[in-house]
Amino acid sequence: MSEFNYCPLNYTMNLIGTKWKPLVLFHLLDGGLRSGILQKKIIGISNKMFTQTVRELENDGLVVRNVFPVVPPKVEYELTAKGKSLEPILRSLDQWGIEALKSE
Repeated sequence: MSEFNYCPLNYTMNLIGTKWKPLVLFHLLDGGLRSGILQKKIIGISNKMFTQTVRELENDGLVVRNVFPVVPPKVEYELTAKGKSLEPILRSLDQWGIEALKSE
């Protein structure tokens, strides 16, 4: 990438700047979760959007998908080291939301 075309904030926002990505990442901060449990924690997300979101996060190297060879199939998602490095940002956003809601 040319240094003239590179914007660190643009790069970050491309990775986590959708409606659902920060929520998925936030709910994985405390450890891996089964697919169904993770999806239930994200109120309002459709099956299609959940699948699209976790695939994008996986492709970007922020989340890893573990498939266990059992019946019925068990799929679990967890953060990669790159995903875990977003923890301070995600926790700060959560704290900001807590404070903003208190003042309304």
